[in-house]
Amino acid sequence: MFAYSAPTDLLKDRIILVTGAGDGIGREAARQFAAHGATVILLGRTIEKLESLYDELEAAGYPQPAIVPLNLESAGEHDFIELCNTLHQEFGKLDGILHNASLLGVRTPIENYDPTIWLQVMQVNVNAAFMMTQTLMPLLRASDDASVVFTTSSVGSKGKAYWGAYAVSKFATEGMMQVLADELENSGNIRVNCINPGATRTNMRANAYPAENPDNNPAPADIMPLYLYLMGPDSKGQNGHTLSAQGNGQPL
Repeated sequence: MFAYSAPTDLLKDRIILVTGAGDGIGREAARQFAAHGATVILLGRTIEKLESLYDELEAAGYPQPAIVPLNLESAGEHDFIELCNTLHQEFGKLDGILHNASLLGVRTPIENYDPTIWLQVMQVNVNAAFMMTQTLMPLLRASDDASVVFTTSSVGSKGKAYWGAYAVSKFATEGMMQVLADELENSGNIRVNCINPGATRTNMRANAYPAENPDNNPAPADIMPLYLYLMGPDSKGQNGHTLSAQGNGQPL
């Protein structure tokens, strides 16, 4: 695992948006960010899950979170403009974005891949992440120290048979991260990186590997050190890299 011990006030006074906050890694990341002092914006498509997490964070005495119900599969430019306007009015800045939401799609040969599912996966995993980041850039520039983190996968650096749109979307995610990081290299206050969470005990992993024993994989809480590191000030200067949450901290 990535070795990092985060101080309890690591993210104090930071405003961090987490997509896919209702389940799995996104839910745990939001929980950990809040526990370390951040005001977390919980974005997801299932409001009941977001409300459950909201109540949990509030009961724990963490900074009051915010809920943004949004289905990234159908979201368009106007939705992200509205999101930006709301966040600007409420917070005036944004110190971090964790692009965690992803669709797996289906595991089947490209020859047989359903074009409708292909477009759904690309919309959530690539297009929505692009539109959201682009639209929220003024809020990131208003921060003294902002971090944008995309979520990738090992199949986003070496394609594997039957991973179809998911693999291609993660190749695109890596490319988007690298281009944006290079463009912001001299910005002074915004860094952009990718996290590869690795095999983790989530519903997506179970769907991808139904015959696998999930207990052999780490829980989302076990991989959080890298998420905290990249969202906090200790990662200043870390830009344009893909890091493994279950690795040694060296760029992949």
